[in-house]
Amino acid sequence: MAHATPHWLFGDQLGPHFLAPDGQQGPDRGAPVVMIEARSVFRRRRFHRAKAHLVLSAMRHRAAELGERVTYVRAETYREGLRRAVGDAPVTVCHPTSYAALRLVRSLPGVRVLPARGFLVGHEEFAGWAGKLGGKRLLQESFYHWVRERHDLLMDGGRPAGGRFNHDHDNREPPPRGATALDVPGPYRPREDDVDAEVRADLDRWEREGAVRFVGRDGPRRFPATRREALSALRRFVAHRLSSFGPYEDAMLAGDPVMAHSLLSSSMNLGLLHPAECVERAERAWREGDVPVNSAEGFVRQVAGWREYVWQLYWHFGDAYRHGNALGHTRELPAYFAELDADAVTARCLSGVLAQVRDTGWTHHIPRLMVLGSHALQRGWDPAAVTDWFHRCFVDGYDWVMLPNVVGMSQYADGGRMTTKPYTSGGAYIHRMSDLCEGCAFRPTERTGPRACPYTAGYWAFLHRHRHRLSGNARMRRAVQGLDRLADLDDVLRQERRRGDEVP
Repeated sequence: MAHATPHWLFGDQLGPHFLAPDGQQGPDRGAPVVMIEARSVFRRRRFHRAKAHLVLSAMRHRAAELGERVTYVRAETYREGLRRAVGDAPVTVCHPTSYAALRLVRSLPGVRVLPARGFLVGHEEFAGWAGKLGGKRLLQESFYHWVRERHDLLMDGGRPAGGRFNHDHDNREPPPRGATALDVPGPYRPREDDVDAEVRADLDRWEREGAVRFVGRDGPRRFPATRREALSALRRFVAHRLSSFGPYEDAMLAGDPVMAHSLLSSSMNLGLLHPAECVERAERAWREGDVPVNSAEGFVRQVAGWREYVWQLYWHFGDAYRHGNALGHTRELPAYFAELDADAVTARCLSGVLAQVRDTGWTHHIPRLMVLGSHALQRGWDPAAVTDWFHRCFVDGYDWVMLPNVVGMSQYADGGRMTTKPYTSGGAYIHRMSDLCEGCAFRPTERTGPRACPYTAGYWAFLHRHRHRLSGNARMRRAVQGLDRLADLDDVLRQERRRGDEVP
C-alpha cells in the first residue's frame, strides 16, 4: 500500500503482534517497516557481549524475514537513522518500553505513538484497577488475582484452579537430596547461522576499533533470536520441563544453573513471544493433565503476575523512581563485581552465580535476588549502580524490567513502596535451597572468624545498620530483635567494617 504510513519497530518489538493492524490503535495494514540499529546504544553503556549479540541477531533476523518491506538502517543514532529512512515523512511506533525511548519518539516531528503492545494489561486498564483501590497499596497478589479473573486464566468455574490462586507452598522445595542436576530434559538450544556470524564479526571489529567495550563472554548463542526459535523453546518447555518447574523454581544447583526454568524471558522481552500465548499453553497443559496445577500456576504467576506488575509499576511510579535510595546506600560497585570476575571470589555461591552471568548473561530469579542482589544490599552499594549493572549484564534486562525489580524489590531503595520487606538473608537460606555451600571455604552457620559466611555476617551487619528503620516493619521486627540475642554482635560489626568491599 503506497499510502500506508511507515511503522518503526524498536529492537524489542520483533514479534508479529507489533505489526498487526487494529484501526487507530495499530499500524496501517501492510505498512512499510523501519528498523534502526543505533551504534550509540553500545557506545553509551558497557553491555554484556552476549546481550549485544542476541539483540542485534534478533533484529537482523527479523529484517531478513520482512524482506523488501523493511528499510533497515545502521546509523550512529536513532535520529540519524530515522532521517535516512523516511526523511520528514510521518511514521507510527508502538509505545516504547523505556522513558528515554518515549521521550525520544515524542520529540521527533511526524512520529505518532500507538498504544503499547506485548503485555496482557493496558495502561488505562491498570489505572482503572489502581484507581478503585483509593490510594491503598498496589499489592502484587491483588493485582495477580485481578489479572487471572479478568483474563479467565487458570480459572475453574469462577474459582482459581486447584482451589486457590497461590500455590507457593508447593513451589518452594529445595533441590533433591544428593542431586547435581534436575532429572529433566535440557532446554531448547538454537543453532547459529550466517546472521549470527555476521553479528559476531561486527562486534569483534567494533571492539578492535575501540568504538565499544563489552563485559562477559559471547557464544554460542543460547537464547532464541527468531519467532520460530522462540516458539520451539516454548513448546519444549511446556512439553518437557514445566511439570518440574513448580516445585523447584526457587532451588539452586551449582551444576545445573538452568534447573527447569523456561529461559523464555528474553524472548518475551524482545517481543518474539506474547505473554498470552505463553500462559495459555501452560494452562492448556494443566487442563489436559500433562502438568500439575502448582507448576502451571507458578509459571503463570511469573508471567501474568510478576512481569505484568513490574511493567505497570515502572510507568505508574514515574521516571523519578529510579533515583530512590531510602537506605542511603552510596558505595561503588567493586571491580570484581563490575567486571564479572568470578575467579577472584572465594564464596562458592557468589563465585558460581557471577560465573553464570559472565558466561551466559543469565541466571534465574533466586540467584539474582538472594545471591547477587542480597550481597549488594548487605554491602550498601549504590542502588542506581546496581540497577544499571543488572540492566547491562542480563540478556533479558531492560529499563522497565530492572528498575522496579532492583530499586523496588532487590535493594529496597524505594523504602517499601513495592515490597513489604527487604529481601536478604544469611547463609542458612542459601544452604537450605541449594548445594552452593558444599565445599565452600566459608560456613553458613559461622558469623565471625576466617570461615565466617559473608552472607550470614553481612545479614546481621545490615540489620544493625538499619535497625531503627526496620524495627518498625512488621515483617522484619522479629529479625531485628534477634540482634539482641547475638553475644558476638560487636565482633561481627568490627569484622564487617574491616571487610568492607574486599572480595568475599
